[in-house]
Amino acid sequence: MASVISIANQKGGCGKTTTAVNLSACLAKNHRKTLLIDFDPQAHATLGLNLPTEPSIYDVLSAFSNKKLRIEEVCINLEPYFDVIPSNILLSTLEQELANEIGRESRLHDIITPLREKYDYIIIDCPPNLGILTINAIRSSDFVIIPVEASRFSLEGLDRLIGIIELLCERLGCHLSWKVLLTIFDSRLNHSFQMLKKIKERFRENVFETIIHTNVKLKEAQNNGCHILKYDRYCRGAKDYFSLSLEIINQTTYPKMEELKLQMEQIIEEKLNNFQEITFSLFMPEAKEVYLVGDFNDWRIEENSRMELNKEGTWSKRIRLLPGCYRYRFVVDGKWMEDPYNIKKINNPFGEMDSLIEVT
Repeated sequence: MASVISIANQKGGCGKTTTAVNLSACLAKNHRKTLLIDFDPQAHATLGLNLPTEPSIYDVLSAFSNKKLRIEEVCINLEPYFDVIPSNILLSTLEQELANEIGRESRLHDIITPLREKYDYIIIDCPPNLGILTINAIRSSDFVIIPVEASRFSLEGLDRLIGIIELLCERLGCHLSWKVLLTIFDSRLNHSFQMLKKIKERFRENVFETIIHTNVKLKEAQNNGCHILKYDRYCRGAKDYFSLSLEIINQTTYPKMEELKLQMEQIIEEKLNNFQEITFSLFMPEAKEVYLVGDFNDWRIEENSRMELNKEGTWSKRIRLLPGCYRYRFVVDGKWMEDPYNIKKINNPFGEMDSLIEVT
């Protein structure tokens, strides 16, 4: 069953189409069957992949089209695992055509529902406004990616888009997730990092870990009519979008991070309950430094194996051990020795004795 993801923001110039095209290509590169739907009348995704604009999604959705095609008939196979449904300028008339129709918000949803069985991901490139086309895309989606550049003006209107998403969820009784994707990030500017901090403070867990950095290769790829993996798969832009695709795959494949974190905490707590706290001690007031080494730390002399000296001249260290039998020795001022106060000993390969402790 495909995950349907809309790329939406009413502000232009935020990397919306760039994200739709290159994320789709990277998902396909990960052997995920991916369909990109260009739902923007400007058809930038279609033109950016050097594809014909006719026939298009308009011929599937419009009752006034002379062609009246099924969605499979306008689908173009671009590469293995990567299909595209093009757009053209006629799509802009669809808002007026659907104005008085009942269920106009669900037209795209009804069309693409049968395709969910065929694909792993369906990516929808939305127009740069909050009209009926964008609402159709959001209604069809399980998840919305909101590209935002690192500038003050890019945040304006974001609350309105999030409000529409939440309103649709409330009216339709559906669960729809969203996340903000920081794009066109210039790491040379302090302002970029200031905006990154503000965005993360404001939206917290609803921000992608991946950041899309400014990269001229992304624009060059569009000008050459291809996605970034085909143009220069080793550039920064390609690496960023490939990283985003992996984050999307992990997000839609595994449980939510909160649930996973809770599961991990429960496992750790169960493991910790099996540990026993053991105190090792050695009366050696004249020693300058003493280390505790053994099976439990791979016999390494390091800072966390150093023992502490009290006023009475006893060196001690507490460690937590699972049940079992362990060999150990003390290293006193560079000299290795067994525990003189422990009668349990065993020969070691060096012709000396190791002390033994059994944890039950």
